[in-house]
Amino acid sequence: MPELKRGTILYVEDNPDNRNLIRRVLNAEGFSVVEAVNAKEAIDKLESARIDLILMDINMPDMDGYTLTAEIKKMEKFSKVPIVAVTANVMRGDREKSLEAGCDGYIQKPIDIDTLSQQIERFITRRTNA
Repeated sequence: MPELKRGTILYVEDNPDNRNLIRRVLNAEGFSVVEAVNAKEAIDKLESARIDLILMDINMPDMDGYTLTAEIKKMEKFSKVPIVAVTANVMRGDREKSLEAGCDGYIQKPIDIDTLSQQIERFITRRTNA
């Protein structure tokens, strides 16, 4: 396990099995993971922790990930935090819809746990080099 923390990820996901899997994979790669199960909790966590990247589930019951992404991007202090859509929506146009909502990237489910860490690292690096 890497000794240096590679960044803090906020994972917004209502499914506990998905949260558990992603937390375990990212922790093993040296990332710190903060979890939120809905929009309100996600905003609270953004306010209370230094977040380097947000993994955003699109299909959530209270407020979908598109709407939450747009709300976060409107907030000046969080507008530069990269948001990556994580979704099973893989129909034609779904990627574009995520990007139009303000997401900086798109990862489709089922997540390839072998490449997840590298995908996240690219978004964090892009942010710090911008």
